[in-house]
Amino acid sequence: HVQLVESGGGSAQAGGSLRLSCYASKDALMYMAWFRQAPGQKREAVAAVSTGGSSTMYVDSVKGRFTISRESGRNTVHLQMDSLIPEDTAMFYCAATRTYDDIGGWEAEYQYTDWGRGTQVTVS
Repeated sequence: HVQLVESGGGSAQAGGSLRLSCYASKDALMYMAWFRQAPGQKREAVAAVSTGGSSTMYVDSVKGRFTISRESGRNTVHLQMDSLIPEDTAMFYCAATRTYDDIGGWEAEYQYTDWGRGTQVTVS
């Protein structure tokens, strides 16, 4: 199991920015990702990045506003969130996995084997 430590959550006004960070205790991870879950909603994938940081993926609703990045040689991932809107309000979770398949794709929750405890993001 991988321990994931998250930071950076908080509150922001619409149009503002927040930067989330996540550290994974183990290496050799194929993907690291951010998910979010709003009250009364199912958890959804937001963004993901490959081991080397060369490939990034985003859900359509955050493209052009959020940027995921991975520090070279470290199991640390960041999510820079700009132009925040109230609909972004949710509990954000960091996730990681050593395996992957082409059936569900990067957005499938089952792909990820380890999860952080979550950090709250509130946009008003």
